Amino acid sequence: MSRELIYNGFLHLTPNHHSHGYWRTPEGQVQYGYNQLDAYVKTVKTLEKGLFDTLFIADVVGVYDIEYGDGKTTISAGTQFPEPDPITILSALGLATENLGLVVTSNVIQAHPFSFARQISSLDEFTRGRIGWNIVTSYLSNGFRNYGYQDIVSHDERYEWAQEYLDVAYKLWELSWEEGAVLHDPATNRFFDADKIHKINHVGKRYRVEGPHIVEPSPQRSPVFFQAGNSDAGRRFAARNAEVTFLPSQTPDTARKDIAILNQDVVDYGRQPEDLKKLVMLSTVIGSTEEEAKRKQQYLFDNIDINALQGFYSGGSGIDLANIDPDTPLTELSRREAFSQHMRSKFRIAVDADYGQGRVLTWREYLIQHALLPGRFAGTPEQIADRVQQFADAGVDGFNVVPVTTLGWWDEWVEHVVPVLQKRGLAQTAYKPGTLREKIFGKESRLPASHPQRKLTLG
Repeated sequence: MSRELIYNGFLHLTPNHHSHGYWRTPEGQVQYGYNQLDAYVKTVKTLEKGLFDTLFIADVVGVYDIEYGDGKTTISAGTQFPEPDPITILSALGLATENLGLVVTSNVIQAHPFSFARQISSLDEFTRGRIGWNIVTSYLSNGFRNYGYQDIVSHDERYEWAQEYLDVAYKLWELSWEEGAVLHDPATNRFFDADKIHKINHVGKRYRVEGPHIVEPSPQRSPVFFQAGNSDAGRRFAARNAEVTFLPSQTPDTARKDIAILNQDVVDYGRQPEDLKKLVMLSTVIGSTEEEAKRKQQYLFDNIDINALQGFYSGGSGIDLANIDPDTPLTELSRREAFSQHMRSKFRIAVDADYGQGRVLTWREYLIQHALLPGRFAGTPEQIADRVQQFADAGVDGFNVVPVTTLGWWDEWVEHVVPVLQKRGLAQTAYKPGTLREKIFGKESRLPASHPQRKLTLG
C-alpha cells in the first residue's frame, strides 16, 4: 500500500455500548466490569500489543429515552447508562502504554473551554503528546437540561457553538504562549519569559475568556481533532476543523461518494484532502470458518434487547420509536419531518447501502442489521482482511473498529485478525516515533499551517 491504514479502537465506559442486552449472555457478562479501571488498563495494553493507532472513548451526558418512559427502559438495560467520565482515566491509561493514542470525547455543554483546555494540555504533557479530542455537540435533550439549559439547542446552532468553543481552546493552546516562553534560566532568574505569555481576551457570543493559558505548551499544543458529524453542518465542521473524521459509509461504493464530497468541502476551506483522515466503521464477528462466524453473529442478534435498542434510538431521534410499526419501510421514515435531520440522514444512509436487489429495508431490519453497531460483518480473518482491502481501495484512510463487547473482545482481534492484516500490508508492524499527530500524519507535532485555526489571532 502507498499509505498505512489507521486503526481506532472504539470504547465506551458503560455496561452496554451498542450490544443492547448482550450482557445477559455468558459471553457478555464481561461487561459487569465496566467500572473497573484494571479492565481498561488490560484493554489498552491489548490494543497496543495489536499496534492500534488510537483508543477512542465515546461519551454521553444524558439518558436516551428520558422523554419516553421516564428513561426506565434504557436505565434498566444499562444502555449507555451509567456513564463514568472518560477523561478521568486517561492519565492511568497513558501510564500503562507508550505509543497508543488516547482520544477522549468531550462535548461543548459539559465543561467550560478554559477548564477543558487546561485538562487537555495537562494530559498531552503527561502522555508525551498522545491526546486527541472528539469534538461533539450532544443530541440528547436530557443532557442539555442536566447542565441547566431549558432544552436542547437547535442542530446548526450547536455547531456554531462548537466553533466558538474550539476557537477559545485553540487560542489558549496555540496563541497564549509564544515559542521560547519556557526558559528555565537561573542566570536571569526567569523560569518563564513573561513577555511571551499573553492573555487571549476572547469575547464572543457565548464566552468571555481573558487568559493567559495556565499550562505551558504540551508536545502537540492542540490535541488531534476528531469529529463524527454526518449532517451537512457536521460535515462542514469536520471539513473546516477535524484532522480525523468518521464517515457514515457502509459500503466501498458509498465511501467513494462520501470521500469525494468531503474532499471538496476540505478544499473549500483552503486545506488539502490528505489533511483530513477518513475512517469507516469496521464491526466484525470473527470465526475460524465462515460458518462459525455466521453462527456467532446470529447468537449476538438473537440476544439483543429490542426494547432497549428502541429506547436508545428514541433518545437520538427525539421521537417515541416504540409506536412505529416494525414493518414500516425505512424509506418512509427517512421522509418524516418528525425525525431530526440527524436521524433522517442515518435512515437515508441505510437505504442507500447495498442490502440486495429490490429488497425493501424495514424498521425492524434496520434496528437489527443497521442500528445495531457491533457484528455487522461476520467472517474469517482472511474475509475481514478482504473487506479491509475493499474499503482501502475505495480511498478510506482507516477504520473505527467497534467491538461486540467493549471489554474482553479485543484479544480475539489482536490474536487472529492483526497478523493477517499485517501479512497483507494492511496494518503497521511497528509504531512510528513521535506524538500522535506525527504518527498519524508523518509530519510535525503542531497543526499544519493550512489549518483554518492557524488564521486566528489574539484579542
